[in-house]
Parts: sequence; C-alpha cells; structure tokens
Amino acid sequence: MSAKPSDVIVEPYVAAFRGRFSSLLRWDDLTVFWNTLRSQADDSWYIYHVGDEVPVSTTGKDQLLKFITEMDALLRAEHDEDYCAIVYADDHQHPAFIKIFDPHNLGVSCGYSENPPLPGWVMSKMPPINLENALRPSNNRRRWWQKIFD
Repeated sequence: MSAKPSDVIVEPYVAAFRGRFSSLLRWDDLTVFWNTLRSQADDSWYIYHVGDEVPVSTTGKDQLLKFITEMDALLRAEHDEDYCAIVYADDHQHPAFIKIFDPHNLGVSCGYSENPPLPGWVMSKMPPINLENALRPSNNRRRWWQKIFD
C-alpha cells in the first residue's frame, strides 16, 4: 500500500523552508531589513551555509552582526544588478527564517520552478537540517540518473 500525499510526514524545518517568503526586491529594502535585523539581534539565530556541516548551535549576537555586515558587502559587490531580489524572508518586520541566494548560483531563484536552486545561506530561529539530503531528488529520479552512467 503506497502512502497518499497527505500521509507523507514533512520535517518541520523543510515545511518552514518551503513556506511563504517574500523578496527584498530593492537594495534600499535590504538596507532597511538588515537594520531591522540588527535592532532585534540576539543569540537565537542559526546561520547555515548550505553544503557545509549543519550548525548544531546558534550564533552569538556579535557573530550575527558581523555576518550581516559581511553578507551585505558580498551581495552588493557580487550581485551587479540595480535590484537585490536574492534575499527572502518569511516576515520583513519580525523574521524567523531567511534565505540568501548566492549571486553566482541563482538559476531561477526568483519566479516559479519545480526545482529552484538551494540558497547559499539560511538564517533561521529553528535548528536546521541538511537541505541537500532532505530535498534531494526522489529515488526513481536517482535510479534513472545512475542507470545512464552505469
């Protein structure tokens, strides 16, 4: 007996990751957002560089503030556009989950896609899980892929 879609258990972090997010479209929006985040800064944030080991503890307030400053500089230097649109938050005033896309791996991060690229970094108030493993293609797709090269 196969599971119905409603029977599939979704990990809470994955559910939050797939939740509703809105872009910080303009650079001015990002500046306001960073300032909001700075004013609310505490040691309750996990900062996860997707592809690296998943952090098991939150970052300190000073590290969070340094990350915001360094990330802002990186995005402005490497995303040579008149708009930002590569930082997404679940709430711009009181965020709990933030996706930051790498300017060098955008694919179709904005707009609709069945398989958008993973963000480069995720900031969250909940403990992260390995997104590459949690969101990897289905076994059928992997078997198909492996069969091509066997």
